[in-house]
Amino acid sequence: MSRVRVHNFSISLDGFGTGEGLTIEAPFGHAGHRLHEWMFATRAWGEMTGQPGGSTGVDNAFAQRNGPGIGAEIMGRGKFTTQTGPWTDLGTEDEWRGWWGDNPPFHTPVFVLTHYPRPSIEMEGGTMFHFIDASPQEALDRARAAAGDLDIRIGGGPTMVREFLAAGLIDMLHIVQVPILLGRGERLWDGLEGMDERYAIETVASPSGIVHLTFTRRP
Repeated sequence: MSRVRVHNFSISLDGFGTGEGLTIEAPFGHAGHRLHEWMFATRAWGEMTGQPGGSTGVDNAFAQRNGPGIGAEIMGRGKFTTQTGPWTDLGTEDEWRGWWGDNPPFHTPVFVLTHYPRPSIEMEGGTMFHFIDASPQEALDRARAAAGDLDIRIGGGPTMVREFLAAGLIDMLHIVQVPILLGRGERLWDGLEGMDERYAIETVASPSGIVHLTFTRRP
């Protein structure tokens, strides 16, 4: 069976996966881009965005594992937009279609979990956003049907990753611990005591100052 994977999920030293006060202008709230600056400096990010250069060290090696073998992604609505409640722009010229432009980097079906389902959006490059109201298991069943034999990527944010972990549905989890303290926002680890009993954990320190933690489900 295909695996369920999380890649490049950045958290602060105090466990926050995003800041407080999310807006269109500040999609990570008061955290800004500090949780993700490590990735912006990698060759993998440059290749994804069409920019030359970037580091080729430890951080890049982890960043490059994000894409190969993925057949579908599941993300929370908060990763797709900061808008909450009923969708207010459907059918208008300003209809929100995500942060990633006309050709998003996914190139697979993407299932966006929301309490307000809406028509799917077909984008360039093979990305199709589906908006569904489903439990983690139901969403995973949908994604597996779309992905075939390929793996499923859980894209975030923190609340959704936590829910999939609590449901025991994630096979491999890559966490990037960034040496900053946010103090507020949305935490990842709350209510997940005992994960060290269910997962084998490996750590790799990077010269950039961050630590890569890989959780692999025990047999």
